[in-house]
Amino acid sequence: MKKIFPGLALIAGTFVFAQNTSTDATPPSTTSSKIKFGLKAGLNVSNLSNMDMKSKAGFYGGVFMNVPVAKNFSVQPEVLYSNVGAKQKGDGNAKLEVEYISIPVMFQYKVLPNLYVEAGPQFSFLMDARLKDNVGSLHLKDATRGFDFGIGLGAGYDITKNIGVNIRYTAGFSDIVNKSHRYLYGYDRTGSVKNGVFQVGVNYKF
Repeated sequence: MKKIFPGLALIAGTFVFAQNTSTDATPPSTTSSKIKFGLKAGLNVSNLSNMDMKSKAGFYGGVFMNVPVAKNFSVQPEVLYSNVGAKQKGDGNAKLEVEYISIPVMFQYKVLPNLYVEAGPQFSFLMDARLKDNVGSLHLKDATRGFDFGIGLGAGYDITKNIGVNIRYTAGFSDIVNKSHRYLYGYDRTGSVKNGVFQVGVNYKF
């Protein structure tokens, strides 16, 4: 948890700078220049590279702030709870559940008045990791690295001025497994174990 606070402080400072820049550069009467806050939630479909497992459904949800910085261009930092992982292949029902607090910082460009594309980094901090089946659960937090870095690409559509839908794929760049604990993951091959997460959801701007 201590690792999260410096990252939040750095991002918060960036937000304040972006807010001041947007206010100075755009007339106050332009409603599109207003900073907006909102909520978002949706479905994760995730998998792990180099693991003999299949995709698993999960949940994400959290808050965001949209900061216009130029015409048709904005920065949207988010703080999300995100449940990812993978599922056992075949008839088994074992699931690898990995929970993060994720902080994406997305750079958005409006290609149409209601349609935007986005890209940006994501910084994720581990909350918990466990392997669950009918018998019980095996805790894997010590076997999982506490930080994950990824890059997200996506798009969104504003149905109304308050309600929108969005899709995003985030590719992890970090090996999430501690090398000294790979046996707990049943992982004995070369290469890294990385997150890959597809998201689809809704958002509400205040």
